[in-house]
Amino acid sequence: MSKLLSSLSKTIHASFGLTILIFLFLFFFNGGFAFDTSFWSSLCRFIHVIFAIMWIGLLWYFNFVQIPNMSKIPDDQKPAIGKIIAPAALFYFRWAALFTIISGLLLSLLNGYFYDAMTLSIISGIPKHTAIGIGMWLGLIMAFNVWFIIWPNQKRALGMVECDVELRLKSANIAMLFSRTNTLLSIPMLFLMVAAQNLY
Repeated sequence: MSKLLSSLSKTIHASFGLTILIFLFLFFFNGGFAFDTSFWSSLCRFIHVIFAIMWIGLLWYFNFVQIPNMSKIPDDQKPAIGKIIAPAALFYFRWAALFTIISGLLLSLLNGYFYDAMTLSIISGIPKHTAIGIGMWLGLIMAFNVWFIIWPNQKRALGMVECDVELRLKSANIAMLFSRTNTLLSIPMLFLMVAAQNLY
């Protein structure tokens, strides 16, 4: 067991393996079920939730842990954060954001409310679609911030792209402000996604 848990890749593979076993148990326990739109919708929702947890978890890690504590880290130890930890976290952060959006849009298409949600249900007036639509737009804004504002500025701030010290400091500040913007939007976005499940 220690060999399994000492390797992240083995742990993740085992976790997915366990999930598949549980799925097969439920499949046979319930006498099977059709691989219809409902099945693919459920699978897409599962993928959406997995990536969303990673995305928002890393967003909150940056804002609740890394940024507030950087000033407490001795200068000689800061390169370990800037050169190793932050780039790795940003890799998962930005790709989790992208796959959260893609799986969320696919989910809305599979469930038939994409257009209604994107137009905030102005024509149909369905509260569920209005709520999920606002949440989707907040998610799209947040993902845009990740890829087109936070990531380019973080590359300069972390020295992944050559620039002068003044631009590096300015980029670090911009990245922090937009990361905080996403933190600001994350709680109402999550509220809307959860609340929409209980609306009609």
